[in-house]
Amino acid sequence: MPKMKTNSAAKKRVRVTGSGKLMHDGAGMRHNLEHKSAKKRRDLSRDSVLATAQSKSMRKLLGR
Repeated sequence: MPKMKTNSAAKKRVRVTGSGKLMHDGAGMRHNLEHKSAKKRRDLSRDSVLATAQSKSMRKLLGR
């Protein structure tokens, strides 16, 4: 049986924490930052936990 390949697009966008949760960069930090408040920019810059509905399919792409 050949080795399973990790999906390259998935591995660039999602990382797995030590406890097994999937973290991702949220949307909204690419442009129009001067119009967003400092609080909004701070919140958007943090990584967030991927939704459980998405994480099941993402785990398959990551080969976990």
